Formats: sequence, C-alpha cells, structure tokens
Amino acid sequence: MAGFSREVTLASGLLCSSSGSMQLLELHRKLLQRCDVTKEEFCFMVQKCPRFLLVPGERAGDCTVVAKTSLRLCSRYGREESGGCREEAQGCREEAQGCREEAQGRCPQLHICKFFIYGNCRFGKGRKSCKFSHDIRSAHNFEILRECTLHELNEDQLFLLLLQNDPALLPEVCLHYNKGSGLHGGCTFQENCTKVHLCQHFVQGDCMFGLGCKRQHAINQHGRRILEERGLSGAVIQELPFIYRNIHHLTAAATGDNNTPVHLTAAATEKLPDSFPKSVDQTDERQEICLHFTRNSCRFQISLCVDECRLIHFQLPYKWEVFDGVSWTDLQPMEDMERDFCDPSKSQSCANQPVNFLTMTQGRQPVRRLSTISSVTKPPHYILTTVWLWYYKGDQGNWMEYGQPDEKQRTTSVTSQTLEEAFLSGRTAEVKVVKGQRHYVISFQDMYQRNPKHKTKRRVCRRPRFFSVADVEKQKTHDLMRS
Repeated sequence: MAGFSREVTLASGLLCSSSGSMQLLELHRKLLQRCDVTKEEFCFMVQKCPRFLLVPGERAGDCTVVAKTSLRLCSRYGREESGGCREEAQGCREEAQGCREEAQGRCPQLHICKFFIYGNCRFGKGRKSCKFSHDIRSAHNFEILRECTLHELNEDQLFLLLLQNDPALLPEVCLHYNKGSGLHGGCTFQENCTKVHLCQHFVQGDCMFGLGCKRQHAINQHGRRILEERGLSGAVIQELPFIYRNIHHLTAAATGDNNTPVHLTAAATEKLPDSFPKSVDQTDERQEICLHFTRNSCRFQISLCVDECRLIHFQLPYKWEVFDGVSWTDLQPMEDMERDFCDPSKSQSCANQPVNFLTMTQGRQPVRRLSTISSVTKPPHYILTTVWLWYYKGDQGNWMEYGQPDEKQRTTSVTSQTLEEAFLSGRTAEVKVVKGQRHYVISFQDMYQRNPKHKTKRRVCRRPRFFSVADVEKQKTHDLMRS
C-alpha cells in the first residue's frame, strides 16, 4: 500500500472524524474532494489495505467501511504496581506477538495515559501533573505511529481509532441486559452493573423495533454517570453507540465465521461514480447565503435573474441541509436545529433523528450548515451577518466565551472577535493567549487550547450566536425603517 499512503491516511482521517466508519459511497465522495483517486484505485485500496474493514449491508450494493488498526496501548504502562513499562521486550512479550522490535528491547505499543484518551484525566487541569504521558507525539509514541503510518492523524482521530480497536479501553456491552423483560433485562447487578446497557441488536444493526425498542439505543443518564465515574468524557460517551457498532463488526470479522476478506460486488462498485457533480459536492462554492437577499436588495432578485447570483438565496442567515445521496435537501425544524447548534454544550440536536454536530451527520447521512458571511468581514452597520463566538471548556466542564470573565472574574487576552479575525485570515494556525499568570496557545488545526508549561489542553469550540426567526424579522423591519 506504499503507493496509496496519502490516500490511506486521508481515508483513515475521514473515517475517524465520522465516528469510526462511513458508507462506502460517502467515503468515496469525500475522498474525491481531497485527492485524485480513480474508482478502481479506491476499490483496490479499501479491499486490500489492512486499515479498513468492509462490512456488507442488507441491501445489494450497500457497504460500510470501518477503520482498523493493530496498534494498542501498552498494558503494563500505567500500572502503578508494576512501576510502569520498563520497555523490556520480555515485559511486553504478550503484546509484542513476535514483533521484530522485541529483540531490540523496545515496547511496540503506545505509552500514554488511558484517561487522557478518555478525555477526562483528573490530573490534566494543571494543579497536579499526571505521572503518565499526555504526549501522543513523544519520541517513543511518534516512532510507533510513524511505523504504523498513523502519525498524520490528529489526536481526536487517533483516540477514536484506539477506542474501537483496543479491547482493553472500553467496557463490554452487558449480555444479561439483553435477556429478560425487566427494566434491566436479566442483569442482576442492575444499576450497579459495570458494563454498558445497550440494545445488542442495535449494536449489531438489526433491531427490528427501531425507536419503539424497550432496550436502550443511546447511553441514558445512569449509564452516563457510570461511564463518567470511569473517566470517560461526555464527547466520548456521545459517540459510544457508533463505536460499539464498529467494535461488533471488527470482533465478528476477527473471530467469527466471516473472517475472510469481503470483496466488493458489482452492485457496490457500480454505485461509485468516477466523479461527483459539483452541485452536490460539499466543496461547492455556493455555500454562502446571500446577505443582500435577506434584505430584499439582491440585484439579481430585483432583475428576476435569481439563478445568476453565485450565492444561496434563503430568508434566514442560516440553512441546514442533509445529503440523501443525490442532492441536498432542507433539514427541519431548522430554527430548533440552529438553537441547539448555537449551544456549545451540545454535541447533537434534540430532534427524534438527531444531528451529530461533531461529525455533521444524521445517522449515516452527511449534514451541512450554510450561513451568511462572518460579521468580522463587514462593517458594523451590515445586518444578519453571522456572529461567531469562541469558547473554551472550563474547569467544571462548562463552556466559557473568550474575553468574558470566569467565576474568578479573570478574562482572556483575546476575544471572540480577535479569534475570528485570526481564524479567517489564514495567516497563522496558532494564537497565543494569556489569562491571569498563565500562557496558552490555541491551535485552529485541532481546536485545542494548550498550556505549554504543564502540557495540559482544553477543547475549543466555535459556534454562532443564535438568531430566531422572530429576531431576523425584527432586524429586517428595523433596517427598513432606518433606511
């Protein structure tokens, strides 16, 4: 696969940014946006590369691609009683499995804090440093990642890949919960169970009851509390139903009767076009809503030549759409979707078919949000521009806007506006921030704020300010009266 190293890395990143798996057609479509790969090369890559698992769907031609890796966390590193991994081949013989590095005395697995991967290490707040590494790019780890050709993935992508492939990281789905008829099925531990209570048929993808199922298809509040006590962050817990489905496919392929490679059928390859029409491509330039149309002043609208305007004509400064495999269609209820998205604490919408804001998908279908131009690019008198707000995650798990005082009345040296200007300028991928006596660096590449001294990090979030339909009409009326 040396000839496809870039394509494999790009495809792996796409999968890990989409809860670990994607429909074959969608992966092909997104990959074509980033590189030139023929249909034949793509099919060869996903079938032959050990980084990918092909899972046939129920309908002819349907296929899911799941991200794979043999990389694991060292089981001895992080054990206080063993004093950590001594990096001796004998101490890691079980994990090495005959790896050529064994003879050289170097552990072939990652040395990193498990709770850092969970996203909730209690020693990661800067008060007391963690005794285990939080550096995925340390000399030891980076060399292993480079050998596995995973060094170009960002932290979030790597962590998701590990969560769904390393069986030691996540608790199992409780089989007893899926037996019996009670609230907790046949699980005698009930609320004290250390395993995850999820519908096994949902995990397998064959639950016939759908939303009417009596078993959990998502992590409930009790399960969330148990998992948080084990150190898992809310962002990881949110993705667990998808991760467990991928784990099921990976386990079945490794231990079941279907452990032979899946070959793409003619029906599957016929669905893959050589290229995608620009009109349905997410890189389509018509992603900006016409600011003049919202004010009824677009010159193309006045001349009735609407199709000549290169921007989207829509009555709101935002527009949510879902891709059905052929075209983009409106996603309703749009105002409720926007309200949820503007709340930085929410990683998905509250609808019956929720939209995942982290992966921008509804189920397996891609979702996109169109909007008017950013407010920092226009003078203040322009109305209905999109005001983007920047947040960082506080010590208590709350989201704090940059430039606003925290609970101790401390403010950051940068505001939402200055960050937005830097973000859009494209001249820098990092911004230095001062808060009190501490110095940080914000990375736009992976959206984290890091403390270089203590090696800690906080998630950064960019969300728009909410405008309801009533707010939009009020702005238009006020603008009309002013003019």
